[in-house]
Amino acid sequence: MAFAERVRFYRNRAGMSRKVLGELCGRSEEWVKAIETGRLLMPRIPALIRLAELLGVHDLAELTGEQKLATTMYSKMRHPRADEIARCLATYPIVTGDREPVPAAALAASVAQAWRVWHGSATQRDAIAAVLPRLLDDARHAVRLLEGGERRSALASLAQVYHLAQLYLSFQPLPTLVLLTGDRAMAAAQDADDPHAIAAAAWYLNHVYRDAGEQAEARIELAHQACSLLVPDRGEADRSLWGLLQLAMALSYARIGRKGDAERHWDEADRAARSLDGDHPWLLFGQNTVDAYAVTIYADLTDGHEAARQANRIDVQAVPSATRRSFHLIETARAYHLKREPIATVHLLRKAFEVSPDTISYNLFTRSVVQELMTSGGSTVREDARDLGRRLRLAGAA
Repeated sequence: MAFAERVRFYRNRAGMSRKVLGELCGRSEEWVKAIETGRLLMPRIPALIRLAELLGVHDLAELTGEQKLATTMYSKMRHPRADEIARCLATYPIVTGDREPVPAAALAASVAQAWRVWHGSATQRDAIAAVLPRLLDDARHAVRLLEGGERRSALASLAQVYHLAQLYLSFQPLPTLVLLTGDRAMAAAQDADDPHAIAAAAWYLNHVYRDAGEQAEARIELAHQACSLLVPDRGEADRSLWGLLQLAMALSYARIGRKGDAERHWDEADRAARSLDGDHPWLLFGQNTVDAYAVTIYADLTDGHEAARQANRIDVQAVPSATRRSFHLIETARAYHLKREPIATVHLLRKAFEVSPDTISYNLFTRSVVQELMTSGGSTVREDARDLGRRLRLAGAA
């Protein structure tokens, strides 16, 4: 039996409905249905182990059957400078008064430049790794020596440096450090007593827990609490961050299969974006971002047709970030994969590679679907998939 058939067999043997199994997995009934009908790939190892536990399957091979758990399908890329960044995060510098701190305004300017580097580069991790150690050192030194308003400003900048570190570390096999950066960013934002910094930290903590498949209720409540600190009528800064948190809640609800709640919060984010004159300077919240994330929401809800319809409304070139453009092309490819259109899937993934090789190389969906199409894709896509696999340095692509 194929993996999908095995899941259905063991679920029926356990006397469990799709709804119950979905809830126990922290997912939806539709997610289980998509697994059992083959619309979704075999999930990653943590979800696979959870499925086996719930279904009373003691040998994982009984659930996976003859489908091999290819290391390249589930493993994550590791950037060459990851250990260096990890050491910087694990270091607690002893600050002495014999070194002048970087002024808060100069620190903020350096962080703003780092955001421009992140969004503007096609190889974001290479670019940001070159400046991240110095930024961490300068920011942590400044918050220890500056006082009053200068210190609070430096703390807000430090929170942003931790956000950059989280983005650098994301999709690498360093989950503890990703969680650490999210937690430290929130601590710095709270110490700064800055509602805008707290709201941004809540957005990035939502990513930490959503990607881990954990803490659905807690991360949604965190976004609600951070929203309460903002007054949308006060100005565009509050309104853009309020809309961003509505988007965070929409994404979290979609991940657990609550379509109505996901759409309701996306509508709120859309309303906020439409009221803005432009995008947020470094979070880039705006109409293009909201529209693009609609694709992710419907892909997470396993509605490939609606996700593709949403993708067709978007001008990807208008998204003001290379990594975001590549990511949303990947999400569109995910929509077409749900529709079982492999030619479109590979075409979109190749476009995503052209926009940002860095973004696609660290993306787990890309690595798994290319691995699948390299071996089991039809003759119309197999060679293109292998070509892309070679670019991604996947085993078996040579």
